[in-house]
Order: sequence, then C-alpha cells, then structure tokens
Amino acid sequence: MASYIIPTFLIVLFFVCLIKNINAYDGFIQGAKGAVDLCINTFPYLVAIFAAVELFKLSGLSQLLTTAVSPVFSFLGIPSELTEFLVIRPFSGSGSVAMLSDIMATYGPDSFATKCAAVIMSCSETVFYIIAVYFSTIKIKKLRPTIFLALLSTLLGSITACLVCRII
Repeated sequence: MASYIIPTFLIVLFFVCLIKNINAYDGFIQGAKGAVDLCINTFPYLVAIFAAVELFKLSGLSQLLTTAVSPVFSFLGIPSELTEFLVIRPFSGSGSVAMLSDIMATYGPDSFATKCAAVIMSCSETVFYIIAVYFSTIKIKKLRPTIFLALLSTLLGSITACLVCRII
C-alpha cells in the first residue's frame, strides 16, 4: 500500500494542475532552481560543521569532554555508558548511529543503556548540523541563545528518556 502513495500523489497533483490550468512543468523548474540555490548557499556552512565535527573527534576534545561530564550525567540518572554518545549526538548523526550500534553490540539490545540510547536517538537531533542548515538560509548570526536552548533541551530530553526507561 505504501508503495502507491507517491505515484498516487503525483497523479492527483497532475490532475489538480490540469483542472486549475497551472503549468506544472514550469512550477517544477522554478522549484528546482530554488533547490539549487539553496544547496549552493548552505554548502559552505555544511562543510564548516563537518570539518568542526571531525576536528572535535580527532583532537581528543570529545574524549576530554566525555571524561569531564560523565559524573554529572551519572548524577542526573544517565548511564555512564552513554556519556560519549551524548557528547557526540549534538554534533554528528552518523557518529551517534555508529555509537548506538556499538552500545547495542556491547550491552545487548535489552539493556538499560541500549534502551536509553535508542530513545535518546529517536527524540533528539544533531543540534549543530540543524543550526548550520537552517540558520544559513535565513542569515541569522546571533546563534548563542539558540545553541544554548537547543543543548539544554537535548539534555533535558535525555534525562527524561532515561527516567522513562527506568520506570518502564
């Protein structure tokens, strides 16, 4: 059934354009031009965030930060096994997916750490990537309050996720 959704949507869209006498091809071309402009405008920001993530990991700062915040996370009810995962999550989606896979392989799929990591992974976002993409398109330069609030809500969501996993 799901494989018919997109073709059905395109057919309905074609008939709506036909009924309303809209040139669908010109609209598609105009949208494609806008997408190319968007890609060109956001590319430098994406390169910068990917380079920053790699430098963060390769410099050892990630490991240093992980060691520093581990006691705080343990106090807040977050398993110490997830410290590095929580440090990487706001920076790298693919890195956090790889770490989630490692957590599952190391502690098993039914462990408390794996359950917490899975819930955190599904309810949080790569803060710095999203900010780089969205804020680059709207040209906002004052990012400090947004980053602070995004990281705070990620932390609060992680604490809540672990609390819910502990209760369930």
